[in-house]
Amino acid sequence: MEFPRFLYGLWTDRDITRNLVVTVVLLAAVLSARSLTIRSLGRFRSRHDPLRLRARTRWVALAITVLGLVVIWADELHTMALSLVAIAAALVLATKELIMCMSGTLVRASGGSFEIGDRIEVEGVRGDVIDHQLLTTTVLEIGPGHRPTGRTVVLPNSIFLTAKVFNETLTDNYVLHVIRVPVASLTELNKQEERLLAIANEVCDSYAADAASSLGTKAAQHGLAATSAQPRVFIQTNENGAATLLLQVPVPVRQRGEIEQEILRKLLVA
Repeated sequence: MEFPRFLYGLWTDRDITRNLVVTVVLLAAVLSARSLTIRSLGRFRSRHDPLRLRARTRWVALAITVLGLVVIWADELHTMALSLVAIAAALVLATKELIMCMSGTLVRASGGSFEIGDRIEVEGVRGDVIDHQLLTTTVLEIGPGHRPTGRTVVLPNSIFLTAKVFNETLTDNYVLHVIRVPVASLTELNKQEERLLAIANEVCDSYAADAASSLGTKAAQHGLAATSAQPRVFIQTNENGAATLLLQVPVPVRQRGEIEQEILRKLLVA
């Protein structure tokens, strides 16, 4: 009968053989010492509880055995620990992106930053969320004019670990939208501002009361000062001295593009 190769390798390895022999000796010595201790102290039953004596000697014997095995197999345990660390490091490196994606999912879920149907903007990608899974989030892209382009963008969830997420639909029914209007001549600045405010008030008149109520309620919920829902114009200049009017106007969250186009068209006609 042929001797198994695995056992033959263990038998021919002197270190392994020596450790096995020492382990057997250690176990025999611990068992013998425990047995002798129980017999020796068992004579004094009036002073020692036999059940408690057996329990204590069992734990002492176990502690000595574990400590002895650690000392005997220290080199092998050290090698095994290094191997496990190397394997764990390799697994982490190989699955780094998967781990980051799952971590991003936890960040999104715990923070409640968006849900399906919300309109978000992440790293220059803007669109409506139509699906989110363990590793990816799919959005329907919104292009110029605030209209869908028909394209879907699949984002890895790892992006939510570092990128800022802008949720345009988190603030209830209305948001304050900013429309940029360049001014061709500074002499026309005041007239252009008056026209812009008049047109904005005309367009927003039908829902101005609802917008003010919605924005005021949202501010109160978060303990913030009430936000004015009236259209307002700010002036911005660049390094060349050219001016740009910034119109801040309340709009329904899903009609930003339509309201902006209506205001711009009426301004150009005027």
